[in-house]
Amino acid sequence: MQKVAVVILNYNGKHWLEKFLPNVIQHSTYPNTEIIIADNASTDDSIEFLAAKFPNIKIVSNKINTGYAGGYHDALQHIESDFYVLLNSDVEVTPNWIEHVIYYMQQDETIAACQPKILSHSDKNKFEYAGAAGGFIDKYGFPFCRGRIFETCETDVGQYNSNIEIFWASGACLFIRAKLYHAVGGLDSDFFAHMEEIDLCWRLKNIGYKIYYCADSIVYHVGGGTLNKSNPQKTFLNFRNNRILLHKNLSSNELHSIAFIRNMLDGIAWLKACLTFNIKEANAIKNAIKAYYKNKQKWDKKRNEIEQQFTTKIPNKTGILNDSIVWLYFIKGLKKFNQIKW
Repeated sequence: MQKVAVVILNYNGKHWLEKFLPNVIQHSTYPNTEIIIADNASTDDSIEFLAAKFPNIKIVSNKINTGYAGGYHDALQHIESDFYVLLNSDVEVTPNWIEHVIYYMQQDETIAACQPKILSHSDKNKFEYAGAAGGFIDKYGFPFCRGRIFETCETDVGQYNSNIEIFWASGACLFIRAKLYHAVGGLDSDFFAHMEEIDLCWRLKNIGYKIYYCADSIVYHVGGGTLNKSNPQKTFLNFRNNRILLHKNLSSNELHSIAFIRNMLDGIAWLKACLTFNIKEANAIKNAIKAYYKNKQKWDKKRNEIEQQFTTKIPNKTGILNDSIVWLYFIKGLKKFNQIKW
């Protein structure tokens, strides 16, 4: 029986652990499953709470808070398993949530990672922003989901109940083969938070593996527990990390071919923020692009390292839309995933 490690990253999240950890314990019935808390140097009484209420739960303690990417990267060095399940602390799971995904991945060794159906905890009939029914990306690097495009989250009426190959699996609830996680270097700590799971999945796709969505497994995600959507730091991380994501995983020729349009789209986002007097957002966008270009040599080095891994592999590009999701959504008015023509 293969071992499954459900790893919940915690940073000052006692309230989430108190609310959702009993639910995770109750429904994690797959044999040979271990639940582990990876604590990211919390300064609240999370650890004391766990010791008192859940003494059998293993805790891996990081010395400093290095965000989602760095926190998991550090903790997973100390966890041996066949499968990792990276689970946000603000997620409610359902019966057999592990069984459905592990069984599905066991049928095909080329499936490196998988996510369940992710619905909103506040409105359980709607898809949740961070993952919905599986992640995709357009040719200019803008991520979207089956069930969620930009701010439009669809109502779940069974329209995405088919298991399909996707481009990226959500970090809110990410199942991944441990040996492949380590083989490609794991989550990139330079991202800190936001889009690091897309980068990880893209690296796996670049060496020919598949990422999948399993509709039979269902979880409910609160979302926005760390940074809300209006926080300038979230804007900064999203814009900076998205450019790093492209730089690392596209070839130099591919990156050059989209650079002009991508710079123009980022410029439009900055201008819109200025015209609506959202100065904090405008500054966050400007600083994100500056931070990206300032460390261009670092991203070049990382791309070279990735390219060395897949010189003999055929990259798997399933899930990349050869169009602009910005154009389709804002200009053509396509708000639902099933309206897109691939």
